Amino acid sequence: MAEAQNQDSNQLLKVRREKLAALQEAGKDPFQITKYDVTHHSQEIRDDFEALEGKQVSIAGRVMSKRIMGKASFCNVQDLQGDMQVYVARDSIGEEPYADFKKYDVGDIVGIEGEVFKTKTGEISVHAGKVTLLSKSLQILPEKYHGLVNTDIRYRQRYTDLIMNEEVKKTFVARSKIISAIRRYLDEQGFLEVETPMLVANAGGAAARPFETHYNALDEDVKLRISLELYLKRLIVGGLERVYEIGRVFRNEGLDARHNPEFTLMELYQAYTDYNGMMDLTENMFRHVAKEVCGTTTVSYGGVEIDLGKPFERITMVEAVKKYADVDFNEVPDTAAAKKLADEKGVHYEERHTKGDIINLFFEEFVEEHLVQPTFVMDHPVEISPLTKRKPDKPEYVERFELFITAREMCNAYSELNDPIDQRERFKAQEAALAAGDEEANTTDEDFMNALEIGMPPTGGIGYGIDRLVMLLTDSPAIRDVLLFPTMKTLGGKDQ
Repeated sequence: MAEAQNQDSNQLLKVRREKLAALQEAGKDPFQITKYDVTHHSQEIRDDFEALEGKQVSIAGRVMSKRIMGKASFCNVQDLQGDMQVYVARDSIGEEPYADFKKYDVGDIVGIEGEVFKTKTGEISVHAGKVTLLSKSLQILPEKYHGLVNTDIRYRQRYTDLIMNEEVKKTFVARSKIISAIRRYLDEQGFLEVETPMLVANAGGAAARPFETHYNALDEDVKLRISLELYLKRLIVGGLERVYEIGRVFRNEGLDARHNPEFTLMELYQAYTDYNGMMDLTENMFRHVAKEVCGTTTVSYGGVEIDLGKPFERITMVEAVKKYADVDFNEVPDTAAAKKLADEKGVHYEERHTKGDIINLFFEEFVEEHLVQPTFVMDHPVEISPLTKRKPDKPEYVERFELFITAREMCNAYSELNDPIDQRERFKAQEAALAAGDEEANTTDEDFMNALEIGMPPTGGIGYGIDRLVMLLTDSPAIRDVLLFPTMKTLGGKDQ
């Protein structure tokens, strides 16, 4: 059966190439056409039908279906905004052009010049006066009514996915609008958008394993950045008081529904504020973006209504663990007692872990799954926050928060550490962790230390996972659904 289908498919592909050869021999090679003047798109025609009825328009797009009926035919042409029905009659376009049109295939790209009208059934359409073949499709699109449902093919051939699945196209249009809305919001708040290096000698600013490569011209090993943080802080030192960057970062980690080794991160830093200021900015920005892109601050994700309009809950990490795990780490005196508790609760830890690490392990084990509505989790242990300012009244904790929505971390923010002496000690602790086998630990960045010694003002900073925000606002279950070209395992030695 499969062999017969392959033979049929090969024959159809052969016929398409023969049609192209015939067109070229007749001097009608579509690939010789260099431009086509488009005056309208499908939705624009629908929206402005009263003004356009009876008027001439020019549209272009891909033929998605054809119905040949003797001397007159219908086809559906898909453009950026959707589909438009086109009525093609022999008497309107001429006998030879109509004969050519009948040979066109689903998937071909055409230009249509014609008059806007409404059919007897009430469908807004274009009555073609001229049809131009702009590109010949030499492949076969998936069958219309079944669509493209194989997720592996969808991700590997995103171009086909965009053609066949209207919702996919809407997701990526929304992604673009989300990023534009973020930029407008921050620009209005006085932030400057900047760019910082992707190839770095020291990949710091996050707990992640970097990708490594070699720079031939300088004969130096370099890394792909895992964060934007340390360079943006240098700019705060330099006097650019409000900066942000939206860019790709690279982390040498696994693939799952929430993680891709390259993803879009936004980090921003604001002088003379703290993590409370970052909470206010984040809450306001999320509402602004949802309202602008979705038209509402209440969005549905996986069948659950997420309310971005009401004040986000604020809770410390220790309070959250007490609430959901019934363990109060304020009553736990030291690391030994914390490890004993972990043993009792079945929480796995490593020998090098301290009390602060174990608090975080309890949080991951017992708390995260409950944080569906927007929740700021504040005041993390200092051991897991090497770049964050300590709380003056509780130096074992830091002024840090993570925002959780749908049980996922959406952003991570600090009152930034600007004490160079404290920072150097924390880098030393990170170096020790690296030596003990923690591949995600940071190493000392001496140029960054020099910048801190020149002097950085009190600063609030935050990093946002743009892909996860897009997932939330487009109700997409996996990160691959919001990445145009997600990382895929190669097939047969090359990506297919």
